[in-house]
Amino acid sequence: MKWRLYVLFLCVIIIKSVTFSPSCRAVPIKNEDLQSMINTKETGEDVKEIRIRKDEFDEIVGQLQGMKALMEKMKEDYESRFQELQEKIATLEREKTDNIFISQSDAKITNPLSDQGTSIPQNNKTTEMVSPPSNKAETVQQTEAPGTSSAPIFPDTSMASQATNSVSGQWSPAQPLTLWSSGKNYMNISFDGLFAAGGSTAKDLEDIETGGHDPAQRGFTVQNLETVFEGAIDPYFKGQSNIVFQIDKGGESVVEVEEAYLTSMSLPMNLQVKAGTFFTEFGRLNQTHPHTWDFADQPLVNGRFLGPDGLRNPGARISWLAPTDNYTELFFTMQDSQGETAYSFRNQHALFGRNHVDTDVRNLGDMLYVPRVATSFDLTDEQTIVLGSSAAFGPNSTGTDENTLIYGLDMFWKWKSKYASGGFPFVTWQTEVMRRRFEAGAVTDNLPAEVMHNWGSYSQVSWGFKQRWVAALRGDYVDGEEGATDPSGFERWRLSPNLTFYPSEFSKIRLQYNYDDILGNNSTEHSVFLQFEFLLGSHGAHKF
Repeated sequence: MKWRLYVLFLCVIIIKSVTFSPSCRAVPIKNEDLQSMINTKETGEDVKEIRIRKDEFDEIVGQLQGMKALMEKMKEDYESRFQELQEKIATLEREKTDNIFISQSDAKITNPLSDQGTSIPQNNKTTEMVSPPSNKAETVQQTEAPGTSSAPIFPDTSMASQATNSVSGQWSPAQPLTLWSSGKNYMNISFDGLFAAGGSTAKDLEDIETGGHDPAQRGFTVQNLETVFEGAIDPYFKGQSNIVFQIDKGGESVVEVEEAYLTSMSLPMNLQVKAGTFFTEFGRLNQTHPHTWDFADQPLVNGRFLGPDGLRNPGARISWLAPTDNYTELFFTMQDSQGETAYSFRNQHALFGRNHVDTDVRNLGDMLYVPRVATSFDLTDEQTIVLGSSAAFGPNSTGTDENTLIYGLDMFWKWKSKYASGGFPFVTWQTEVMRRRFEAGAVTDNLPAEVMHNWGSYSQVSWGFKQRWVAALRGDYVDGEEGATDPSGFERWRLSPNLTFYPSEFSKIRLQYNYDDILGNNSTEHSVFLQFEFLLGSHGAHKF
């Protein structure tokens, strides 16, 4: 009943604070009140007369009664809201118990969804560009699905949507499609469709496009239909699988497991292990998927040195995050060195006019090894730079003891205004330079063993000049391969401007023009592509 005491105390304060006018009509005073005043005067005490008009007194009483009713209403509203809050907390607690593990040894609660290997935006996807990996806490073992990109990443509202809709029971497009969930594991699924329509002056676009996911024909191309399964396996590992469907130029359907691997989540000393089949962490672009690229096709040097489908194979990778103020991470990968996805190594189609030689894995020297180091730091409050260095070495298929070495440098710089709204405006600049040393085996006296050297590079700039609008320009160059007989091996350079519109984080539309100058046969080609993409389900944060 404390509130009644508060009301009584408030009444006393209001009455004492009222200023009375001497001309007011007095309220009749009862005999007992008058006698009390006389007694007080006789005792020498000060006498204070209280005079107030009846209508003012009634008004005060009415105000007090109104305050009482208001306080009662506030009390009822508070009790109602408190009850709703308790119900929501109980609902969230029930949902939380579905996603935690209770250790039987020490009853320690571990959240299986927490992952030191996951970069959480991103996003950072509140129509916001991903924040730079400027410190250890933001970049611990940055791995994500399905890829990485420097393109604008729209607000990843999936986490907030999940929390909100878990209470309301409604599903959001940004929420993962959970196929299975229990106290021990979960699995989410997402789907990405990437298509292009194109035209070119080239007789065959496939001759000048070097990527397996590039729009390599006139008319429409299904560049990539990708389904991603990912989730927590247990408190120690998470898993991911990328299943890709394509329709080639001849109309044949192709399905392949592009990636399928597990990643550790609880190793000490800032270590992380990845094992399975996955894109090799070489440079910036190779370990990404086509839907995260800033352009409709991959750079010429990536297709020339790392192959149409990129450098990827079964293997294992270990990484170490250095305990430094700025982000610094070391990677070391060991993979199989054979197959179409090891293009410059033991590929069935030997390079430089040599014949393919079948060889088996005899020892560890027949494996592919890829070390990489990456670091980043802030130049100013508005500028961040990421620098990387990579190498890949292993045997090639032109002989039994011939090897290939590819090494390169990469750089990514970003400026975002401190007055940016939703990540715009911004400017990014990305560059990679690669050089290849190829030991070619002897075939005949006219084609002796020799060492081939060639190099290539690309540099691209993206400008987010307006909300959801990004303009970009890329320049490519590769030198020629000795013995090349088609544009895929000629010396050439390319200039590619484009314009991309993002209706939301789940779709994009891109218009791109390519000017190809093929120096090897003194010809130029012009190509135009209209690319469009849609995404269903969850999508992981893109690395900075």
